[in-house]
Amino acid sequence: MGIERWSTAQVEALAPDANSLRNARGVTGQFSATGRFDEILWGLCRGYQVAADLDGPAFKCSCPSRKIPCKHVLGLLLRWAESGVTDGPAPEFATAWQATRVARAKRDPDAPRDPVAAAKRSQERADRVAGGMTELRRWLDDQVEQGLAGFARAGRQAFEPMAARLIDAQAGAAAGAVRRLGGAAGLGPHWADRVLGELAMLRLLVTAHSRLDSLDPALAATVRSRIGFPTSADDVLAGPRVTDRWQILGRTETDDGTITTRRTWLRGAATSRFALVLSFAAPGQSLPADLVPGTEFRGDLCFYPGSAPLRALVAEHISAAEPFGSPDGPGTISAGLSSWASLLATEPWRYDAPMLLADVRPASGGYLVDEEGSALPLAPGHREPWWLLAAAGAAPATVAAEWSPAGLRPLAAWAGGEFVPAGAPVPDPGVRREPELPAELLAAALVGTARRPWAAESISVAGLDVEVGDSPSSPGALLEAAAVALTCRRAGIVPATGRDPVPAAPPETEALLPAAATARLARILGGGAPGGGHLEQELLAQWLAAANDRGGLVPPAMLPVLLEAGRRNTTIRAELARVAGRRGAWLAGQRGDWRWLLDEVVEVDVADWHTAGSSERLSHVAALRQTDPERARALVEEAWKTESSENRARFLSVFATGLSPADEPLLEAALDDRRKEVREAALELLRHLPGARLGQRMAERAHAAVRLVPDEWSEPVRLDPGAHGEPVRLDPGAHGEPAPLDVGARGEPVRLVVEPPEELDSSLRRDGVGAAPARGIGAGAWLLEEVVAGTPLASWTGLDPAGWLALARGHDWATPLLHGWAKAAITQHDARWAAALLEKDSGALREAVRWDLHLVLPPDLLARLAADALRAEDGSAHRLLVLHPGPWPDHLAAAVLETIATRARNDRHTWQLGELCRTAGLAMPPAYADLAGRLAAQLDQVVDPTRVRPVTDLARTLIFREEMFQELASVRFAR
Repeated sequence: MGIERWSTAQVEALAPDANSLRNARGVTGQFSATGRFDEILWGLCRGYQVAADLDGPAFKCSCPSRKIPCKHVLGLLLRWAESGVTDGPAPEFATAWQATRVARAKRDPDAPRDPVAAAKRSQERADRVAGGMTELRRWLDDQVEQGLAGFARAGRQAFEPMAARLIDAQAGAAAGAVRRLGGAAGLGPHWADRVLGELAMLRLLVTAHSRLDSLDPALAATVRSRIGFPTSADDVLAGPRVTDRWQILGRTETDDGTITTRRTWLRGAATSRFALVLSFAAPGQSLPADLVPGTEFRGDLCFYPGSAPLRALVAEHISAAEPFGSPDGPGTISAGLSSWASLLATEPWRYDAPMLLADVRPASGGYLVDEEGSALPLAPGHREPWWLLAAAGAAPATVAAEWSPAGLRPLAAWAGGEFVPAGAPVPDPGVRREPELPAELLAAALVGTARRPWAAESISVAGLDVEVGDSPSSPGALLEAAAVALTCRRAGIVPATGRDPVPAAPPETEALLPAAATARLARILGGGAPGGGHLEQELLAQWLAAANDRGGLVPPAMLPVLLEAGRRNTTIRAELARVAGRRGAWLAGQRGDWRWLLDEVVEVDVADWHTAGSSERLSHVAALRQTDPERARALVEEAWKTESSENRARFLSVFATGLSPADEPLLEAALDDRRKEVREAALELLRHLPGARLGQRMAERAHAAVRLVPDEWSEPVRLDPGAHGEPVRLDPGAHGEPAPLDVGARGEPVRLVVEPPEELDSSLRRDGVGAAPARGIGAGAWLLEEVVAGTPLASWTGLDPAGWLALARGHDWATPLLHGWAKAAITQHDARWAAALLEKDSGALREAVRWDLHLVLPPDLLARLAADALRAEDGSAHRLLVLHPGPWPDHLAAAVLETIATRARNDRHTWQLGELCRTAGLAMPPAYADLAGRLAAQLDQVVDPTRVRPVTDLARTLIFREEMFQELASVRFAR
């Protein structure tokens, strides 16, 4: 029992891919039994026998998956990490597996080796490597003698024979270096500079190998490692140990298709020594999860031998890993470059090295600048560090990074005592790479020394003359000179100056949301929510709505991912803007595809209206519309002529709050604006303004086109009397009120006379009637439909909605009339008209209009329709459920559970069951989680597992939502 319970991050690091982790979360609730004995964790999941040896780690599962670990093992580990398991008696399969592993370990003792045979094998390998190095020297000289220009045409095949020969010579590392050359030859700008530099460093390696016996032992070990001589882990662990408090700074992973490599950087708090731990995994296998960035442990490390030893193995963990606030001993950029130069002096083949920089800030052009004003460029793919800007707000932060001639590749940062992992690199094709070698060397190498001999005693590197010796004119001399020039240039890099850091973000005025709530948000954004991608967006919307009700902000480090989610999903933008705070608005102002956030209203203080930015003005106007709409309108009228059309539309977007007749003159004037966005915003507001002149104009047109007249032959249609009992007619008076209707006494038969507008004149266009009719609709019918759609429904007096619809039903102009009234009901949110239209005329409406009408219905009526459709097995039931905003009332939730139980037992296809369960997971009250879980347990005994899984996922989703709401239901902040 010596192993402490793992964290969720440790388990997630074991996942071979994102899909495995997502599927693992789906099976965490499907274990019928779990337990732990000694270092063995075991579980039973739907008949599969699952086990994990925590000391390895090693994994076993009876499922057919080829991934290691599979989703069942990951699910077991996640369950253990999040809620723990029991310590009950272990089943036979777990104890047998443990015994097998113990026996296998005992069969591999450290047997004594035959020293004579070992020496013979070592000499044979040394001879093979020597032969390979001799051929490599000859091949390198041939390339430079013949000229590198031919590489652009030859491609990779020019390098394969030499790489294969080095493999045969057991010089694997050198062979890999030759193969990498094939990926650079002829590709991109300055490819010859890159290829010549790599050839030169290989020539330096060959020369060092030829003098291996006379080299310092540490340098000799480096040369042997660069060639490909292995150093066993046992030999490393047998060497001296370095005890310290090791802080894990960060890690990177690369996958070349055949193997995944993880590079984890550590730094000793007392020794200030960096250490690199490498881990490898074949496809489908997982990497170790014992080194979690942002944590520290006290332990022993053993370093591989070399002139500048960085690579190490963890020999022993003396203490458990714990988070730490900020790494010890960060330095300036100048100090980091000085250490880099010293490293190259001892190991010239080194291409990168770690740096721990103190108080750095992002600067324009893709740089990090420190407090001294020194700056270093960020590597391609990292030149826009939004993750760092979000986390630190352009305030000084500690940054761990890998430095190379390509620039800084960040690993992590510490802002405000919080650990922030670096964001993933993004494609950056616009970055130019400067050549590193002198032009005279490149020119001679491209043409070839056979055509253009080269010989010099010194070369110019970065403005300095560097002696290369009195070498004869030969390709080897050119390569040696290139190696000297390249090493001197890389070691002599000086920091840039004059880079202005990004201005700091404004301070926040609200507190952060609870840690548990933001951790759940990270699960949703990271694909860890139940139900996978089908439910992520909906769960995110519910989380944001609950967070807005509570009040508070998300941690700044989460803003880039959250803003990306808002960029893709416009429905969550308003709620997202409120939890993003000032930091979010500041961040959005610096990136074009995030500027949508500036259109959302976030409360800010405006000291001076005339000097405030457009986003601050919008927020100020929005706040004033709630308390002093007259003052808000006056400010907008004052700035109307000088503001851009984009800002005018943004100002109008907040006028729905406090909308009154006093706003009408401004909105009427906006109908003549040149920009369509401004006109549409004004129309939307005027259509919702009672008594507006727009509604009166549309009513005059509508009632001129649609009239009631007496009809002796039709069935009586009873008219609703006016306020004093007199009959009324459609035509509005001067102020829009109903006027007397001249069709006789109450109850007299009437009929509709319809005369559509004849043409689309300028006044109709101004009032929002479009010129393009829907496909298959004539011009007259389209104009009639649009005019009726823009008419206030309150003006259709004399009859109730059912009466008007009864008159229109069967009329020659029934289609445009019904659609016009339906559109008006949708725009004006009139549930009375919507219910009347759906009762008898839904079949005559276009599908899009019909379903939009359902959105106007009150939730209780929509729930009743959905429940009735479910019990009648109507095909529209599921769509009605999707339209219900939720949470469902009890009678609808019960009907859905009944339907789920029936479909799980009887339906031939599971996709309908799955869709119903996913919809229920989002709208059913979370309190039904227990009932859903019981139903899943009952079904598990009688139906196929594929039919139980959606019900289990439903229960998990309801539990997830219940926990989510509980985390956000604690003490609320006032906004």
